[in-house]
Amino acid sequence: MLCAQLAAPRRIVVTDIPAPPDPGPNEILVRLRAVGICGSDLHWYREGSIRGVPAQYPMVLGHEPAGTVAAIGAGVTRFAPGDPVAIEPQITCGHCEYCLAGQHIHCLNTSYMGSPQTFGLFREYAVIPSVNAKKFPPSLAFKHAALIEPLAVILHMLELVTIRPFDRVAVIGAGPIGMLSAAVAHHAGAHVLSTDRLPHRLALASRMGANEVCDFSKFRAAALDLTNGRGMDLVIDAAADRSTIDAGFAVTKPAGTFMLAGIPVDSPLPVDLHAALGKEIRFLTLKRSNHRAGPALDMLTSGAVKTDLVTHTMPADRAPEAFDLLDNYRDGVGKMVIEFA
Repeated sequence: MLCAQLAAPRRIVVTDIPAPPDPGPNEILVRLRAVGICGSDLHWYREGSIRGVPAQYPMVLGHEPAGTVAAIGAGVTRFAPGDPVAIEPQITCGHCEYCLAGQHIHCLNTSYMGSPQTFGLFREYAVIPSVNAKKFPPSLAFKHAALIEPLAVILHMLELVTIRPFDRVAVIGAGPIGMLSAAVAHHAGAHVLSTDRLPHRLALASRMGANEVCDFSKFRAAALDLTNGRGMDLVIDAAADRSTIDAGFAVTKPAGTFMLAGIPVDSPLPVDLHAALGKEIRFLTLKRSNHRAGPALDMLTSGAVKTDLVTHTMPADRAPEAFDLLDNYRDGVGKMVIEFA
């Protein structure tokens, strides 16, 4: 079957690999149709590591998938061949203390598709536990269903923070995670300010729900002007470098909340923690989706979150070109989705 592999930093190779076996008990075989390229995929692509964990080449990335059920294993009753499904990429045990507490993201016996642990989904077929699949209506295009997983990450954020009507929320970075953060905050009734260094991304953020946008060079002044010097109730940093974290601390109000949603490249990462300590800022981090696909699907199918951020698709045999285009922010790209014919 066709597969796009990360063979070395900034080198994607399209090749054939053996097809998976038939699904076992409580498993399904999924034919992948559309898989989004995530910011974390770009970290593996650019740096060859995430959070100090090195890539293991060749490595199959991809954890934002949508496809159709091709076959079912014994004991599977919720799905039938032909059903369109999205896939939760984190395989969890379901019985450890964290799973039982609903904190699947911290499962003690987990593996994650698209990491050195487990093959990702930039391939034609995959066998997965049936509990990791979520059926979606045929009216939702596969390329838009690929947004279920990243949107689920933002909805997990709402398990950690509360966004109230009329809150002032700043989103730093208008990549897909930043744009989805703006959309969810806007839907919650907040007034959203988005910032980025790329004009085309700011234009997309406006369409996704940001009330105001500005270039990052003007962010501090814009945030303080919007709040009459008070500071933002919540700052979501989807860019995660020293300059954005420091700027986020600077514009968060006393006793406000700063959410680090992006993945820092630098390690260690020197930031001005005194700015956070002086204002008693609540400093939180965000990791994955915590099995929030259901609410994410509801928001997409209801139109509560727009699908405008999917600006580009490319067939799987052009995956190297897709990664290169996204890596260099060319052609006004927002969200890039790889499609399998």
